[in-house]
Amino acid sequence: MKNQLYQTENARLPLLRTPLRLHIYNLAKENPDSSYQNWLQNKPNREQKMINFLSKKQVDRLGVGYTGFNNWLKSTGEPPVIVDSTKAKRSEKRLESYYWNNGWFNVEADYKIIQEKNQKATVAYYIEPHKPYFIDSLNTKIESTVADSIYRVHLKESKIISGNQYRTLDLEAERERISSLYRNSGLYHFEKEFIKFDADTVNTDKKVNLNLLISNRRITEQDITKKIPFQIHNISKVNVFTDYSYANRNKTPNDSVFYKGYNIYSYDKRKYTRKAITNSVLIAPGEVFRDRDKTRTYNQISNLRTFKYPNIRYEVDPNDPEGTDLIASVLLTPRKKYSANADFDVSTSNIQAFGLGFGGSFLIRNVFKGAEIFEVSASGNIGSSRDRDDSEDAFFDITEIGLDLKLSFPKIIFPLDISSIIPKYMSPTTNLIVGLSSQQNVGLDKQNVSGIFNYSWKPSTKLLNDLDLINVQYVRNLNTANYFNIYSNSYSLLNDIATDVLDSDSALLNPDSGNLIIPEGANAFIQRSLGENPDADLTSDDIDEIDDINERKERLTQDNLIFTSNYTYTKNNRENIYDEDFSIFKFRVELAGNVLSTISNLAGLKQNSNERFELFGVEFSQYVKTEIDYIKHWDLGQKSVIAVRAFGGIAIPYGNANNIPFARSFFGGGPNDNRAWNPYDLGPGSSGSKNEFNEANMKIALSAEYRYNILGSLNGAFFIDAGNIWNVLDNVEEENAVFSGWGDLQELAVGTGIGFRYDFDFFVIRFDLGFKTFNPANDEDQRWFKGYNFSKAVPNIQINYPF
Repeated sequence: MKNQLYQTENARLPLLRTPLRLHIYNLAKENPDSSYQNWLQNKPNREQKMINFLSKKQVDRLGVGYTGFNNWLKSTGEPPVIVDSTKAKRSEKRLESYYWNNGWFNVEADYKIIQEKNQKATVAYYIEPHKPYFIDSLNTKIESTVADSIYRVHLKESKIISGNQYRTLDLEAERERISSLYRNSGLYHFEKEFIKFDADTVNTDKKVNLNLLISNRRITEQDITKKIPFQIHNISKVNVFTDYSYANRNKTPNDSVFYKGYNIYSYDKRKYTRKAITNSVLIAPGEVFRDRDKTRTYNQISNLRTFKYPNIRYEVDPNDPEGTDLIASVLLTPRKKYSANADFDVSTSNIQAFGLGFGGSFLIRNVFKGAEIFEVSASGNIGSSRDRDDSEDAFFDITEIGLDLKLSFPKIIFPLDISSIIPKYMSPTTNLIVGLSSQQNVGLDKQNVSGIFNYSWKPSTKLLNDLDLINVQYVRNLNTANYFNIYSNSYSLLNDIATDVLDSDSALLNPDSGNLIIPEGANAFIQRSLGENPDADLTSDDIDEIDDINERKERLTQDNLIFTSNYTYTKNNRENIYDEDFSIFKFRVELAGNVLSTISNLAGLKQNSNERFELFGVEFSQYVKTEIDYIKHWDLGQKSVIAVRAFGGIAIPYGNANNIPFARSFFGGGPNDNRAWNPYDLGPGSSGSKNEFNEANMKIALSAEYRYNILGSLNGAFFIDAGNIWNVLDNVEEENAVFSGWGDLQELAVGTGIGFRYDFDFFVIRFDLGFKTFNPANDEDQRWFKGYNFSKAVPNIQINYPF
């Protein structure tokens, strides 16, 4: 009801209910120039003293600055809402109209202005709706026989249902449906304005008898107006101009070709194959006129990224004596064949104190004359690590380089014709992607090679399908000897055990520090402890701890060969970037190693000592992984939004593997997850995040956020995040880290906090402050609100919203 009012109170902050913008506005002076001059003259010699200290010019500039600040207060603030009886009367009529449009035809409304103290007032509105009216019958009078028959075939789809309460919006929805139906059934000249309704409510006992009226089209020829019945129009010709421009509009094309009913014209030599052009045009010769074919053609051509937004025109074929044939002309304007861009950034992280990044890409359109796109992108980074031991080392001791190649085809490349399953209106695309990257002095120093053979298609603007038929990734660790320098928590746990059981003069210990030598001493101690003759002083708990450390070390230092196929389904009903009432659902499933396992068995390959197959000396991964992600936004009006997110994922190893590669595992915490924990700091389970990078193969994440406007482009938020990660059905046996039943859901960590966001229109800078509200890693009586103070809060600075 409040949205119907022309006059409302001043905007107030949520919860506090304070009209902040009004207070800011009231700080402004009515006449800032006079106020400044009065202040200067208020004390004897004040103006002269300021002139002596500054200058006459600067004193005048202070007055200009004061005026500017005063104007800022006015533009940023909100003036007080003054009681206006005219607006109150308009609000009353609008409330009546709202109820009338929803079936309360006998509604009565009134208002009263109630004066209060301190020059304030309340406006009270009184509504007496009486009984509503319901739809009883719907009669039609459609003058065109063709239009009437089309309507009756689709009568079951009507938005007007007998027995429902009358709603004007239902009538408008029916007009939209009928108009769309006709425009997609060949009625080229039909417009929504031809549809009219009238209603009979006289002596009907609160029933509405509706009449649907669709008259014939009126045209005027030589001052004579006549009515012409609507007819079905067919496409007789489709002309496609591949290099149209405004300068060419009156020229005659120099090149033409006829292909499958399409006339393809070019003013210069044709640069595109016939099939590439016709695959992009969904308007087909011989078909009836349909608006959706035009819309799909717009979408398909835009998705090619080869042409600018096209221009599509229809005209009645002059060679058709009946006037029912149409000629469609598709005017395409090519983009530049080559384009390039470059970028540069400065960064810092928990690994590098300072880093310089640079990158660029080069794009070639229409590579093989089939509207293909070839992209080459490269990136690099040099940085200074936080743990440089020798100050004489070069300042930049971290390097990362990467190269990606991508070739896109505007069709599905497959041995069989699957156009009946994925028709061309779904914008089918085949992508071939190859990536190379290398890191030096970053963790274990990695080399990464990846290759992807991908299909994507969009059945509608809201649905997207992605299928990686082949997704291969090879990760090689170059500096495994550096493991215990990087994962210092594991080293500390191992060193504490070793120094308790080893003699101080042991060859495994550094004689100066008394700690395990990295890597020789640490590796030798692990082997000895897990061998047949462990140190006698080791307890069973010590051996279990060492076994866990060794398992993690082997997993994180081993090379990975990941050969997968995966499919992702996305449904996004968001209309545009300004739509704040929408939902997004994403489902993903991934299968890894099945093809390699089948080949290994058929080829009779021998298994290694771990009873696993190897390819190129590497045990390939085998697992099944699935993820479900759901996001929902509710627009509350006045720039207020409630947003929620729910995520669940699990990856189960089997066959040739008993764990999930680090690159494909889950982690918790961070600015887009549970914001009360830093990335990789949460979980697994209640184990207390004892590692630097905690990850697992199962994850649950839940978030809710209330977003509201504070002032202008400054917005605020209150949020609550819950979630955790666990190990399940893999080789991790630590009880606190394993999900063993539904009771472990009590280990969901909860973080709450506040956020501030500044909207620059093209991006948002976000600052969130998260507090550990429920920490499952603490003792049971110390889990709630023990991290609820600013000294333990986790700040997050990020670009754009978390979900």
